[in-house]
Amino acid sequence: MSGSVNKVILVGNVGNQPEVRHSQHGNTEIATFSIATSEKWKDKASGEQKEKTDWHKVTVFAPGLVTIIKNYVKKGSKLYIEGKLQTREYIDQNGNKRYTTEVILSQYNGTLTILDIKSVNNSSNNKIHQGTGDITSKSSHHDIGDTDSLESIEDDIPF
Repeated sequence: MSGSVNKVILVGNVGNQPEVRHSQHGNTEIATFSIATSEKWKDKASGEQKEKTDWHKVTVFAPGLVTIIKNYVKKGSKLYIEGKLQTREYIDQNGNKRYTTEVILSQYNGTLTILDIKSVNNSSNNKIHQGTGDITSKSSHHDIGDTDSLESIEDDIPF
């Protein structure tokens, strides 16, 4: 079908320590993790505060994004991600056909932005780079150790 769109945007927290493994051919690294998105509301009948959390599997194939994940993303990190949904079929240990749906961030259509810059500030003395797949900001390159740069990045976050 021409003119169709497969795009997912999630803002949530990483639920487990990301895993990085090599592809079957051994030449490409692949990162996987889960991200939780939650919604809260007040129940009209009881007045009680309710919350629902959904878990999403994320698989990252883009080399630049995998490097960012290895260096900066940890359990609990708040992320903004853009990717596409993909459902794949596999056979489980008992020989049953199973399906799984995941958010895929590939080299050409994946975006990852770390929203809790404080966790990045506690990391090693690497650089924050602008662009898709990197720890993003609207201005040019920032040094993690430069607190003035970090304040300007935090000011650019729209929420």
